[in-house]
Amino acid sequence: MKKTNTFSRKDFLKNSTLALTGLSMTQEFTQHKISSDNTSQLLGSKLIYKNVRLETGFEYEEGEVIATKTGLFLVEIENGKISKIAPNQPQAKAIDAKGHLMLPSFRDMHIHLDKTFYGDKWQATRKRTNGVKGMIALEQQILPELLKTSTQKAEKLIELLQSKGTNFARSHVNIEPTSKLQSLINLQKALENKKKTFGAELVAFPQHGVFYTDSVPFLKEAAQMDIDFIGGVDPYTIDGAIEKTIDFTVQLALDNNKGIDIHLHESGESGLKTVEYLIQKVNENPVLKGKTFVSHCFVLGKLEKNKQEEVAEKLGASQIGIASTIPIGSLIMPIPTLYKYQVNVVTGNDSIVDHWNTYGTGSVLQKANLMAQLYGYNTEFLLSRSLKLATGNILPLNDQGQQQWPKVGDKANIAFVDASCSAEAVARVSPVTSLVFEGNLVY
Repeated sequence: MKKTNTFSRKDFLKNSTLALTGLSMTQEFTQHKISSDNTSQLLGSKLIYKNVRLETGFEYEEGEVIATKTGLFLVEIENGKISKIAPNQPQAKAIDAKGHLMLPSFRDMHIHLDKTFYGDKWQATRKRTNGVKGMIALEQQILPELLKTSTQKAEKLIELLQSKGTNFARSHVNIEPTSKLQSLINLQKALENKKKTFGAELVAFPQHGVFYTDSVPFLKEAAQMDIDFIGGVDPYTIDGAIEKTIDFTVQLALDNNKGIDIHLHESGESGLKTVEYLIQKVNENPVLKGKTFVSHCFVLGKLEKNKQEEVAEKLGASQIGIASTIPIGSLIMPIPTLYKYQVNVVTGNDSIVDHWNTYGTGSVLQKANLMAQLYGYNTEFLLSRSLKLATGNILPLNDQGQQQWPKVGDKANIAFVDASCSAEAVARVSPVTSLVFEGNLVY
């Protein structure tokens, strides 16, 4: 999506409620005001922070990482990028970060911003019948009403994500005969309204099947619009044809220079065949490497260990990523195995308070915490590594403890959290106290 890097005075004043409550960098936002010195640092294209906590290295004992070293710094942001990192200047005229930890802002890489109850009255999900096809029938009934307020609700949902430190999302957006292109148009309006504080990439998502309901003409039209990925859902269960559906999806992506991101809930033989056929098609079309994802991909959690290893190795070699929602219960995804083979694993909140799902806090940091719990990532080192699930694989320190973020010239996409280090932030799902999007102060 097109992004703008600076606040005008008008925009700043328009968003003053969020700005005023966030500058003090404390949890008690409403009890603090901006000083005149701080205000002068916000109205131009530059932000200056003092007392910023950054990670500087690991502390070792007998070869084991036992703590994370940090220090306080002065950080300047200009024209959307980090322009200076210097020794701390406690007396500087600058926004006081209060010693809070500066981290890469979070990225929700699987969500449906276009259809939610969030921002309206509370509704829990109702009893489902006839699986995904039953849900398609339900959507066909309720979408016309949902579309009436989908722009406003998407904006509310974006604000929830921002409050949890997220300023970028990959959103799937319905493209099917009921809503046609209206879900996309409505969501694009919401993103345009939020473009100074939030970024996104969009997936044209045939929620009701490519061929099960004739979504083909609408997908072809959407592919020529401002979207980034061609989506899909359970080719065998919904469309009854794995190869036909995947072939269409791949060709549409190739013709329009888009990526691919396919929902795959199927956990049996059809799920495995879909993954293997997609790997084949990506290998035949190398331009799709690094631009193809399978969302959910629950079949991986059902495979025997040897087969998991084999498929994970093929996914890594084909540069096909997995967008996992970290399911729990009887289905445990083999994320450590995917990491072993350098598979790009990303996460998201998926549905938040809608007709599919009652739950959803909006926090991808919570997802990193859940992953760490599920796979026993309890040590300082492993907890610190788990942060990458929330940040889109950006970590302040590399595995050797060398500082790699932030660097001068990096985009100023920043979350401040009330934590002493990344490991604590993941373990305690530490509160987010401020957010910056490409140099723009969100709150």
